[in-house]
Amino acid sequence: MRAPGRRAILRQSSSLPVWASILWRVVAVLALVGIAIGVHWFDRAGLRDNYDGSVSFIDVIYFTMISITTTGYGDIAPVTERARLFDALIVSPIRVFVVLLFIGTTYQFVFRRSWERWRMALLQEKLSGHIVVAGFGKTGSEAVDELIARGEDARRIVVIDPVQSHLDEAQKIGCIVLQADATRDATLNDVCVAKARALIVATGRDDTSILVTLTARHLAPDLTISVIVKAEDNESPARAAGATTVINPVSFAGLLLAGSCRGPHIADYMLDLASIDGAVALSERPVAPHEVGQPLSAITTGLGLRIYRQGGKIRFDSPEARNLQPGDTIVEVVTR
Repeated sequence: MRAPGRRAILRQSSSLPVWASILWRVVAVLALVGIAIGVHWFDRAGLRDNYDGSVSFIDVIYFTMISITTTGYGDIAPVTERARLFDALIVSPIRVFVVLLFIGTTYQFVFRRSWERWRMALLQEKLSGHIVVAGFGKTGSEAVDELIARGEDARRIVVIDPVQSHLDEAQKIGCIVLQADATRDATLNDVCVAKARALIVATGRDDTSILVTLTARHLAPDLTISVIVKAEDNESPARAAGATTVINPVSFAGLLLAGSCRGPHIADYMLDLASIDGAVALSERPVAPHEVGQPLSAITTGLGLRIYRQGGKIRFDSPEARNLQPGDTIVEVVTR
């Protein structure tokens, strides 16, 4: 389910380099001024120079510029109806276009960039404990939808993607967006990955996802990183790059298919655990102080399945599961 949203910036506005964007504006202004000068020179007989009575080419350039800039000293003036009609119908629109081009350039390269930098800095100050999603294709968007359905505030989710249409979709549901390459240190620093709660990597390419994971682990040694890979051979490189969780959708689909052969309800129950719409859910939490010393089977919050202790996994039927210890992490099945 997609929630309506209204929050987002951190984006790049144009694919053109700065010099090209400025150049086409300069060319447009020169072209408009050139048209006005050419017509004034062709119809110079309709102009009167009150200073020396002669209209030279320099006078035409001078008169055109003061007309476009609305200065108007009155020393040169149109005297024929054709010249005045040209100034009214042609020079006035040219004047408006030139002013708009100058204002647009000033806005884009001065005010807008300063505004976006200021607003970006303001957002960065508030980013802490957020979730970063690198890649907003089918998998990334589904992950964000599921996070929001589970109660995550969309304004606490930052989406990185190089495709503008993907960012538009993320922005509609309220996420903060950044159009950039998530494999770069600068990009992950811009989204404050060191202060994030978790990173979801779903770029659509295993090599890119592994590089994003490696970069993020370098910048945030304690960050929880979940990455999706398509090839089974890339699961180990992803873990070696620093991924906390590696998910292979093909392998997971195979598990569901194999499970369905053992019983018609096994796959259904596994999907029930994974989906927000299910009646039960998997939950992970630290052991509570009053549970220390008790067996895993004695917990009252749910059905204990596994204990994580000092980097190791302990099954529910293991002898070590009979004595919960401080620092243990419990994985359990709970009702919604």
